[in-house]
Amino acid sequence: MRRGKQSRYPALTLTVIHADERGATKNRKKIEWKLLTDLPVQSRGDAIEKLEWYSLRWKIEVFHKIFKSGCRAEDSQLRTAQRLTNLISVFCIVSWRIFWMTMLNRSAPNASPEFALTKAEIQLLDRLVKDKNPVSKRRTLSHYLIKIARLGGYLARANDPPPGNLITWRGLSRFIDIATGAKL
Repeated sequence: MRRGKQSRYPALTLTVIHADERGATKNRKKIEWKLLTDLPVQSRGDAIEKLEWYSLRWKIEVFHKIFKSGCRAEDSQLRTAQRLTNLISVFCIVSWRIFWMTMLNRSAPNASPEFALTKAEIQLLDRLVKDKNPVSKRRTLSHYLIKIARLGGYLARANDPPPGNLITWRGLSRFIDIATGAKL
């Protein structure tokens, strides 16, 4: 006999996927995942596909954190659905850009700065944020994203980790305000 809510729902078949990281790690424990899914898993390829899907969850969580914490979407006091829809649309674009720029800085630091910034933004950053090492003429994407992060409080010391989403958010927010003022 089923009790409570169990009688309202059909039985659910779950698959356990257990994955261990290969290779030795020196500074941390090996990654071990135990995932439960109701999706069909008939082969090793199916299991790997589900693990790849789950690995994207972290990026989705970070995007939502930027959206909620940086944009402070929950603090809006708009009263109509249309206005809220418009605001959320803009916040999604801003959140995506911050997340994208942060990830680009980690995955393609030597890319051209034009990959993520306009020429006007690059020129304004050159005038606004002085280079810590003026001898270096390397103008990479990372160089300019660090300039944006410096506007957000990033110190850019030799042993500092790459700037994260929060610092990038602060720097980009300040930079957009300055760029708007420069255009006016």
